Amino acid sequence: MSADRAAFVQRNTVITAPPLVPELRLHLATEVTPIWQASEESLARGAVPPPFWAFAWAGGQALARYLFDHPITVAGKTMLDFGSGSGLVAIAAAKAGAYRVFAAEIDPFAAAAIALNTSLNEADVDIITADVVGAADPGWEVVTAGDVCYEREMAERVVPWLCGLAGNGALVLLGDPGRAYLPAGGLVERARYIVPTSLELEDRASRETIVWQLLPG
Repeated sequence: MSADRAAFVQRNTVITAPPLVPELRLHLATEVTPIWQASEESLARGAVPPPFWAFAWAGGQALARYLFDHPITVAGKTMLDFGSGSGLVAIAAAKAGAYRVFAAEIDPFAAAAIALNTSLNEADVDIITADVVGAADPGWEVVTAGDVCYEREMAERVVPWLCGLAGNGALVLLGDPGRAYLPAGGLVERARYIVPTSLELEDRASRETIVWQLLPG
């Protein structure tokens, strides 16, 4: 973990619990503007991607809540959390009894945040900074992905890969609050939650968010 990146995360966040997952504490932004402004200044220098990792998005909160509520889903198993962001879902899996957890995140600042958050919660999570889309590790028994269907390009790239993992025998869970590019079929509802959200991030104070099981394509 780069010391500069860790310092950036600590300087622009506070330690707080996501509303739906009070069991955990994370380095999160409490207001959008300051960290986005800090990132934009660094973006101008080519140093910092947009700070999606600084927020506990609805899909991730729903997945984390589901794993805490249904620990048998991951207990004793190896799990991959794709697009891990803050590490919320990966940490929840580790705390719920997963045998080994991988958090995949290509943003180096997110990787720094995950390292800080796993330490804060005394969780054991392996961080993968490579692009895993297209990979098919037979050791991944459970694969989670929160809020990955908000952009067409992302969904068209990621969903077929996730379907392929499901076809290889993995349990693939999506946390989604009604994003535009969620697949129209091939989904089985596992749970639904009302997730408190910030009006600075969403268009309402809460979003109904569903944990879906993605079926083989």
